[in-house]
Amino acid sequence: MIKGDKKMMYDLIEVTPKKNMKKIIITAVIILALIVLFIVIFFKPFKHLGKQQNNMVDNTTIKSEVATGNKTKHTVNVNMNPVYTDVGKELMKNIYHSEEKTVYLTFDDGPSKTVTPLILDLLKQENIKATFFILGSRAELNPEILKREYEEGHYIANHGYSHIYGSIYSTPQAVLDEYNKTQNIVKNILGTDYDGHLFRFPGGSSGGKYASIKNEAKTLLEQNNIAYIDWNALSNDAAGAKTKEAIIENTKNTIGNKKSVVILMHDAGDKILTYEALPEIIAYLREQGYKFKNFYSIIK
Repeated sequence: MIKGDKKMMYDLIEVTPKKNMKKIIITAVIILALIVLFIVIFFKPFKHLGKQQNNMVDNTTIKSEVATGNKTKHTVNVNMNPVYTDVGKELMKNIYHSEEKTVYLTFDDGPSKTVTPLILDLLKQENIKATFFILGSRAELNPEILKREYEEGHYIANHGYSHIYGSIYSTPQAVLDEYNKTQNIVKNILGTDYDGHLFRFPGGSSGGKYASIKNEAKTLLEQNNIAYIDWNALSNDAAGAKTKEAIIENTKNTIGNKKSVVILMHDAGDKILTYEALPEIIAYLREQGYKFKNFYSIIK
């Protein structure tokens, strides 16, 4: 073999391993990149799901800070999808009878953009859970506020869809239809099977022009496992009270010496006076030794 041929052979021997090594490195890099890509694609949905689960309100139970008469906090597990059991039915029958001073703050006709958030801010500050009897027509307009009510541990109850007496009280079935329409709106907004099983008749459950329709509707509601509740104290914020002071005085007078109190108030858009009166009403109730509850304590 001549000298030039030997040099060519040595060059070939030297270059070939280098080329093979380069191919091996490139192949390894490609395989590694594919593995990383697979991990990212495969595990990303689980990471996102985990984040959702951490941020989402548990649709079964929630740990809720409950305020007692002296603002002391204690944590309880609250069923966020209430079940209206026989025990609940018995408790509803005795709602106005209690061994201890108990008060249920209830708000009708919301949610509204102007007043409801202010009330929610105050209730959060005071660590009180209330009950909101929402109108389906208002919930459609303010879904985020309804979500906030629910997520902050307040009880979502049903006040029908329209609040138009001639419509809702046209027949007993119309009452149930408005309940169901509103309940479907609530479920769609909350993304759960939530049903509060609790209705408040617009204008109250008895008396007036539509008394007979209401009585028949009560039976129909009961047959569908739906309770109804009125009130035994009220602020008159929707019935003539024109000042904050009048709302406070009406509330105190109608509470009287009752041990178990369901107070009717409103969070519609024009009820700013209700919000302004609420801090003094809450302070008065605490001074009198009342414990604040909502209907999670009954329908659970």
